[in-house]
Amino acid sequence: MKEVIKVIVKPNASKFAIKKKDNYYIVSVKSVAENGKANMELIRELRKFFGRRVRIIRGVKSRKKIIEIS
Repeated sequence: MKEVIKVIVKPNASKFAIKKKDNYYIVSVKSVAENGKANMELIRELRKFFGRRVRIIRGVKSRKKIIEIS
């Protein structure tokens, strides 16, 4: 079963953190938003958090993203 979530990414944070807010997640990542580093950290950490496959389906170059969890 596939699930879609909305995420707001905050790059260059002091530590990785996930907060659930109403109908979206706020995710702080340590990586900078250059050359896809923040996106790669986001995918890696969300995969650990949910224990399932994760991919960005919208917002690759934006802080607001839509993520598919399958």
